[in-house]
Amino acid sequence: MRHVSLREFRTRGSKALLEVPTGETTLLVGQNGPAYFLVPVVSDVVQQDRELRRAMAKASLREGWRLAKTAGTVSDKEIDEEIAQTRATRRLRKAG
Repeated sequence: MRHVSLREFRTRGSKALLEVPTGETTLLVGQNGPAYFLVPVVSDVVQQDRELRRAMAKASLREGWRLAKTAGTVSDKEIDEEIAQTRATRRLRKAG
C-alpha cells in the first residue's frame, strides 16, 4: 500500500498517483495521520460497491455495539421522561 500526502493529492491530483502501481490501494495521509483509502475499481463496480457498503455497515454496527456496552442501561422511566421532554420542546416550537 502506498502513502500519498493529502496536500500532494490536492495540488497534483492524478499526477500524485502515477507512481502507484495499477490495482494497488492508496492511503491518503494528512497532518493528523491517515485520512482516506483510495481503492481501485476492478471489473464489477456494482459488486465492489456492495462489498464496500457491507464492510462499512459492519464497522458501524461494531462501533454501535461498543458504545452500547459502555453506555450502560436506561430505565423505562428515564426513556419516558426524555420522550415527554422532547414532546414539550416540540410543542413550544410550534406555539412560538
